[in-house]
Amino acid sequence: MRLDKFLTEVGLGSRTEVKTLLKKKLITVNGQVITSPKEQVDELADQVSYQWEPLLYEDLVYYLLNKPAGVISATEDSKQRTVLDLLDDTARHKQVFPVGRLDKDTTGLLLLTNNGQLAHALLSPKKHVDKTYEADVDGLMDEDDVAAFAAGITLSDHQCLPAVLELLDMAEQTSRVRITIREGKFHQVKRMVASRGKTVTGLKRLSMGPLNLPDDLPEGAYRRLTADEVTALLALV
Repeated sequence: MRLDKFLTEVGLGSRTEVKTLLKKKLITVNGQVITSPKEQVDELADQVSYQWEPLLYEDLVYYLLNKPAGVISATEDSKQRTVLDLLDDTARHKQVFPVGRLDKDTTGLLLLTNNGQLAHALLSPKKHVDKTYEADVDGLMDEDDVAAFAAGITLSDHQCLPAVLELLDMAEQTSRVRITIREGKFHQVKRMVASRGKTVTGLKRLSMGPLNLPDDLPEGAYRRLTADEVTALLALV
C-alpha cells in the first residue's frame, strides 16, 4: 500500500494534507523518516508513526453513535444532515454505514461499521436480534397492551413476533414504556403502538443485541466500540 493511502486510511488527513506532513518529515516507517508519498508499506507488518507516535491500521471499524433527532440514517444526502456527518474522518475513509436505520425523529443507539457480514447478520430475520426502545406515548398503555404485545401484534402487512412491553410511568393521558422487539420492520414500534390506539410522541433506542447505549454518551456524540463489544457482536455472525 502507498504510504499516503495508508496515512489517509488511518484518518491522518486528506491526500494533500498527508503529503504536507511527509514534506515536514513528521512521518517515519520502521524508525526512518520518509518523505515520499509513493513509498510502499505493509500495513500489517511495518510500523508507521506520526511524530514518533505509532499509527494503528484497522481494516474493519465499529462506531456507537447516540443519534440525535433531525439527522437521517444514511451515508450521504444532498439536503439533510446524515449520521455520517457526525463521525470522524476515519469513518468516512473506511466507508462505514449505519446498521439498520432509526427514523429522523428517533434518537439513541446506532451502530455504524464497514463490516458487511456483521451488518447482514444483525439485520437478518433469522437471527432475531433484540432491540429495546423507550417510548413516550400519547395515551395510557395498560396490561391489555402488555398481553397483546406478548401475543404478537398484527399489522396490516405483517404479523409481528411476540414483543415485551414494560409500563414505566403513567401521567394523566400519557405513558412512558419500554419495548423490546426481535425484528426491525419500517416504523415497527410506532405502528405496534398505533395498533393499540395510542401514538408514539418520542422514541429512543437503548440497546441492540449485546450493545447498550452508555449513560455518559450525549446525543450527537459517538465512540468506538471496545474490544469486548466487538467480540460480543462477532459472536452473532
